[in-house]
Parts: sequence; C-alpha cells; structure tokens
Amino acid sequence: MKYFARAITPNEAFFVRYHVFPIPLEVDLATWRLRITGRVERPLELTLDDLRTKFPRVAVTAVNQCSGNSRGRFTPRVLGGQWGDGAMGNAEWAGARLRDILTAAGVRQGAVQATFDGLDKPSFPSVPDFVKSLDVTRIMDDPDVLVAYEMNGKPLPMLNGYPARLVVPGWYATYWVKHLSDIEVIDHVFEKFWMKPAYRIPDNACGCVAPGTAPARTVPINRMTVRSFIGSPEGGSRVPTGRPVTMKGIAFDGGHGIQEVQVSVDGGTTWQAANLGADLGRYSFREWTFSWTPARPGRARVVVRAFNAIGESQGRQPLWNPAGYLRNVIEHVDLVVG
Repeated sequence: MKYFARAITPNEAFFVRYHVFPIPLEVDLATWRLRITGRVERPLELTLDDLRTKFPRVAVTAVNQCSGNSRGRFTPRVLGGQWGDGAMGNAEWAGARLRDILTAAGVRQGAVQATFDGLDKPSFPSVPDFVKSLDVTRIMDDPDVLVAYEMNGKPLPMLNGYPARLVVPGWYATYWVKHLSDIEVIDHVFEKFWMKPAYRIPDNACGCVAPGTAPARTVPINRMTVRSFIGSPEGGSRVPTGRPVTMKGIAFDGGHGIQEVQVSVDGGTTWQAANLGADLGRYSFREWTFSWTPARPGRARVVVRAFNAIGESQGRQPLWNPAGYLRNVIEHVDLVVG
C-alpha cells in the first residue's frame, strides 16, 4: 500500500488489467488510426498527431480503479480475479475531449450510444471482443471524458493503453478502453457480452443483495463509490509508544469530491478529523495525514472513513453482490505499539 500514501501513482506502479489475449506489445504509429464511424456525417481516421494538433489538449487528474478492486475480500467469495486493494491508481491524463472528436465527425440525429474497441483482440472466435459503450448524451455533457495520449506528463505506457485510451473520470476502469482504435456511433443500446451480461450490478440504490443471492434485475456498473485507505504505516508495523506517528493515506469517490476524512485509533469508537492535502480535482485521490501519539503498548486497530461533497461515506459492514464490485467498507490497519 506504499503507493497509496501519495496522490499521484507513478506510471511504473500503475495496475494493469486485460480481458482478452494476446495483448498489444507494440504499435506502429505510421499505420495506427483512430477511426470514428457509424451515425456520423464525416467518418474520421485520426493519427496520433491529429489528436495532438487538431483538438485542444485537456488534462484531468482522475482515479482509474478496476471494478473488481478488493474482490478478494468478499465473503462469501465470488468468482473473478481475486484482487486485494491495489487495482487502482491516480494520474494526470491529457488528450482530446471525446465530445470534440464526435463534434468534428458530426453526430447524426438518432444517435444513442458510441462503442469503443481497442487493439487487444481475442485469439479464438468463441471469445467475445472487448467492446464497451457510453451514451452519446453522457459524452456530450461531460467535458472531462477524454481520448488520452499522455499519463503524468509522458506518453501512455504500452501496458496502460499506448498510443491512446479512453478516460472516463468517476467511472470504473472497465470503460477506460486501452489502445483505442475504433469508435462507432450507433442508434441503439449496445448489449454485447462486455456490457451484458458482464460488468453488471444489482438494479437498486446500493448495488447489493443479500450475500449468496442473485439480483432480480441488473444494470451496467458505472460511478465509483467512496473509498479511503491508510497507506502508511502498513498493517503489522510496529510504532513507538509516547511519540507522534504520522499516518498517511488517500481518499476518493466518483466525482463529487472528498470533503472530509476521519480517523479512529480505537477501532471506530471515536473519530477525529484528518488533515487534507491539496485538492487536485474532484476525480482525484485526496491525500490526508493524521498525527497520533500512542499512549500505551499493545495492539491497535486504526480505521479511516471519508465523506464526499454530498455526504456519502463508507459503511461499517461490507455490501455484497455476486460480481464482487463496489466495495466501500471502512478500511483498517492493525499495528503493534511499543
């Protein structure tokens, strides 16, 4: 968790997740094009240089978190990659606004969604290609949805989507298609495999059901929940008695912005406000620090919770769904004092 005591995650420490194999290991920019087709007046084929020179460069600092981050902590266990808490990161993404690109193509009347496909292609015809979709209204109303070509001031790393990837701030990483190559504007709701039945949550306010049960109805996963973590000291560490210990961590949500972080050094009985770091934007990790002087030796459980601008927070008990998504329980570390 050492990388989550700071707001910006280094490129080399960013998590990597693919759905189909083989994955691209090189891209020839002489032949790569971003194609915009479908219900548009002017189909486009854009080079990387076109993205850089024909559209305003826009930057947004945003968390990219796998939908199944922390799935390995679900009880009862669920199928899927058994992530701990590391399938997330925060970076400054820079590129062209997706709505500017669609405006250049001229979205035609009757357009409903746009689909997004990348260079990663399945080896066998029985494996569905990884294609995602967004509502056209969602794209045109949000100036922060980008086709990004930079990550923390450098070209996108290959394993994080070079030469261009979709960035959908506030929404889970399943929508952040890497190695983006094709955008198609369509006149219907796209419901192929990676939109339905995959990446669905229960159709209710909490996105949850009773453990071990199945939801009656589902919807595509979308906005991230509130989360906060203790990055330092790490669980199991020994801290001194009677001397200040600086605790550090991060908090984030789906785009309302973190307003407060609270820490409890007695397992959640009493709470105190942490100091918040610089505000890098409503989609970003928000650093926090808290100074604690342990009074006596023994074991201590330190817990953290965050509140966003509309009062959403984390629960004491984890919510459950059969896909292992949306975890936002109050997190803790156990320390040894003395």
